[in-house]
Amino acid sequence: MPLHIAIDARRLNDFGIGTYIRNLIRALARLDQENRYTLITGPTQPEQLIGLPTNFQTAAFSHSDLELLQNASFPFFVRRLGADLFHIPLNSVAYWMPRPYVVTIHDMSSLLFPNKTDFRGAMHEERYRRGAVRAARIIAVSHSTRRDIETVLRIPTERISTIYSAPDPAFASDSRDIAADNQILERYSIRPPFVLYAGAIKPQKNVGRLVEAFAVVRAELENHPQYRDLRLVIIGDELSKYPAVRRAVIATRIEPFVRFLGFVPSETLKVFYRAATVFAFPSLYEGFGLAPLEAMACGTPVVASDLPALVEAVGNAAELVSPDNVFDVARGLRALLTDDQRRRDLAAIGRAQAFRFNWDHTARAVLDVYRDIHKQ
Repeated sequence: MPLHIAIDARRLNDFGIGTYIRNLIRALARLDQENRYTLITGPTQPEQLIGLPTNFQTAAFSHSDLELLQNASFPFFVRRLGADLFHIPLNSVAYWMPRPYVVTIHDMSSLLFPNKTDFRGAMHEERYRRGAVRAARIIAVSHSTRRDIETVLRIPTERISTIYSAPDPAFASDSRDIAADNQILERYSIRPPFVLYAGAIKPQKNVGRLVEAFAVVRAELENHPQYRDLRLVIIGDELSKYPAVRRAVIATRIEPFVRFLGFVPSETLKVFYRAATVFAFPSLYEGFGLAPLEAMACGTPVVASDLPALVEAVGNAAELVSPDNVFDVARGLRALLTDDQRRRDLAAIGRAQAFRFNWDHTARAVLDVYRDIHKQ
């Protein structure tokens, strides 16, 4: 008997989480003509959901999952949908959420690196734990995240399924208009060579230490014929909330060589991935490692932290560094910048590594979770 599955798609346009929602829905639409899906959107239907098969429909809900009111209004709304199962694609579960539901946990950063330690922070922690504990099944995007869930939330291992995410297929496209790419770079006044970082600017992302490592490498290569104008380009939102990163730039006296671009559209990000000499991702904590895989899919060599979650993603296809050591991060950058053959080798095996992760594989595993829950 076909299932009626409701998926919370309100964060469809977010960075990271949005990649997960968009590509999971597209893959389910390709693979599943049997079950019926209701996609819960914001007040307006996103363009990405136009043209889905007839077994997919949308339902608009006017409140964000960040609003306190949604703890009561969202459960009331979803009950009226009459779904057999709900999928919440991140652990932001309304307090009275009806069961059964599946929740995807991408990482544990909001508990391990809390922004607030006051009453609101305590409320978030309690809501996070409750959302996970009440779930019929938790999808963890890596074995590393699964271990964190088991350790921190004390969820039994049999209630957690590890299902890897994958890069957006758009990053793997071989089609390229060099003139159009150059126009985009010129619009931002960026010229190669440059080291690229793309992602959030939170303390655990270690961007300040990347700035310091870049300053070390830049001083060493200031007379190098290829790298005398080497830049560091940082793409990511919320910079104003983390002034420590700007202070690191000022302290290392490399202001002319660092560019903060803020958030950029996906198509623009792809251009920067392809144009970068090296993509650097020396994070202190990750749930998986989508950004390095996106860079690899674009054919760009990667320097990444030797964290278990990132190693799960990049394997041996990146230059691994210790993220808490400025000089080891600098070593990784220098190793790729000064070794043309190493860069070419990692670009080739990096693309192969990125292609190991596939949204159809992800969607099939998610469908198995849906079916298992319905049988219980």
